[in-house]
Amino acid sequence: MASPQADFVMGRYSNLAGKYVEAQYRAGDIYLSARGTLVAETEKAVFIEERFTHNGTEKTIRIEIPHEYLIRIVESSVKSPSARV
Repeated sequence: MASPQADFVMGRYSNLAGKYVEAQYRAGDIYLSARGTLVAETEKAVFIEERFTHNGTEKTIRIEIPHEYLIRIVESSVKSPSARV
């Protein structure tokens, strides 16, 4: 029997790398969404990063979403309000 990693197709989301995206994923029974730049993908997860300024200081949030919890990722043209602060 093949492992889940053996079924992984590298670059599943490579066409979205470096683009602003919206991802929907689940955490238990809760459905969540995240917006940011798709910065990396491994065989286990995707990484979305959001950069913003808070009180004059540059901040970065990076979210790791395991593939098994990912529902969908789509390119988004709408930036979040926090990205414009």
